[in-house]
Amino acid sequence: MADIKSENTKLTQEQKDELLYSDDKIDVTTFKCPNCGGEAVFDPSKQKMRCLYCDSLFEIQNEGKAEERDLGELLEQGTVWSDAEVYQCESCGAKEILEKQEVSMKCPFCGTSNIIKTDELPGLKPQGITPFKITSEQVETIAVKWAKKKLYAPRSFKKSVKAENINGIYNPVFTFDASTRSSYNGKLGKNYTTTRYVNGKMVAETHTRYFMVSGVQDCVFDDLLVQASYNVPITRIREIEPFPTNKAVEYRTEYLRGYSASTYSKSGKECWSECKSVMSNAIERQILKKYDYDIKVYLNVDTKYFNQHYKYVLVPVYVGHYKYKQKLYNFYVNGHNGRIAGKTPVSAVKVSLTVLFILLLIGGFIFLAIYFDLFS
Repeated sequence: MADIKSENTKLTQEQKDELLYSDDKIDVTTFKCPNCGGEAVFDPSKQKMRCLYCDSLFEIQNEGKAEERDLGELLEQGTVWSDAEVYQCESCGAKEILEKQEVSMKCPFCGTSNIIKTDELPGLKPQGITPFKITSEQVETIAVKWAKKKLYAPRSFKKSVKAENINGIYNPVFTFDASTRSSYNGKLGKNYTTTRYVNGKMVAETHTRYFMVSGVQDCVFDDLLVQASYNVPITRIREIEPFPTNKAVEYRTEYLRGYSASTYSKSGKECWSECKSVMSNAIERQILKKYDYDIKVYLNVDTKYFNQHYKYVLVPVYVGHYKYKQKLYNFYVNGHNGRIAGKTPVSAVKVSLTVLFILLLIGGFIFLAIYFDLFS
């Protein structure tokens, strides 16, 4: 890593920021097999580089875990990921980062071949990466088994289901750490019930007893993950979490060999703002857990943040689809733990039968309620 401090008098802040994320040790020769000189790719099952020609394995020279940085250093954008280029799909708009030696012929998100190179700079260089741990062959098995278990999927789909166009993509995320101290005050209410007789019948009445609250709440947040790209829906990311970002290793381009990386579409500052909203909700939940209440009238919370750090990390996601009656249904698989989420076709007949059963069940309960009310 270049020495920033020794160059302070000569470099502009922008140049220093570029050096901060530069890595002059990366060289394309590191991707060549030392035995035969053939092309090597990252093998997730071995966590090593594997030669495509002689099948030799060799280690990735990594200096350890990804470092967290002070939040004050977080940049709006960078111009230093110079060993990669941005490509965009004209069909779905998805953007991905590829090494200069590679060009994706198909969009990993929608499967079309309308891929064009853009003039965009790749942006901030990641500090860390969580490498793929499962293979595309394992993903194919996971996806087929999952689809066959979907209750409302058509029977004909389950019989012939295939997982197609499976692509491994490193998805960009920011993770944040912070300690917080929150002072709060508010008004809560607790319901209670009284009974009285009306026309000879006992009637229950609900009332609310209000009370004021105030105090201080301390919280510690570690590696809160915020999705930095719109390519993969955030709902799908939440469904296939967790990603072990606290164990992310230092970024090396070797891990990208055989895969691609999606570029971020939200700046670090936007992601930090989103993370603060997540923290605020968590802080409020912790405060309210202290009290026995039924109604929140209001709660004012003033939070101060300390020990703020961030990491920009690439996490492994497999994207693929099922094809049924000329329609595509995407699925997403966590490349580390194999958790899956996505869509499958839905049988209208199965849904209709379920709705009919629920309506009959509700009708039965209503009938019984009326029957017992009349004869009690």
